Amino acid sequence: MKLGIISDTHGTVPAAVHDALAGVDHILHAGDVGPMDIITELEAIAPVTAVRGNTDFAIDLPETRLIEFGGNKFLIHHIVDFPVPSQTVRALLAEEQPQVVVFGHTHMPCNEQLDGVFYLNPGSPATPRGGAPASVAIVEFVNGAPRARHITLT
Repeated sequence: MKLGIISDTHGTVPAAVHDALAGVDHILHAGDVGPMDIITELEAIAPVTAVRGNTDFAIDLPETRLIEFGGNKFLIHHIVDFPVPSQTVRALLAEEQPQVVVFGHTHMPCNEQLDGVFYLNPGSPATPRGGAPASVAIVEFVNGAPRARHITLT
């Protein structure tokens, strides 16, 4: 099982995303999608599970999703406020006890573990910030444990 992780497309999927995510089994989009055409474009690569971001006013997506892959529960939520999650996210963490939190909003890559939870932000493929390169992430499972790597888009 191989997952593609993307966020903060804001209506643009650069061509390099298609190459970077080729061969993934599923794509998780952590919000600020843009129009639903972006989801349709990504679905040409693999099935997509997406959440609404703070700029997604015109599309109907849930704020949070929970999905399981490789025996690991993934919580997908756009604004997490890592490393000090918001009260909403803390409540979700306590209730759902995910192994992985996929988030966006900052447009900057994150791949860190905190209190036994793996936090993953793929960065942004279209509008990176803070000197970060345009990027997405890939999650693969090693002995059942998720392992992520960021892919810099060129």
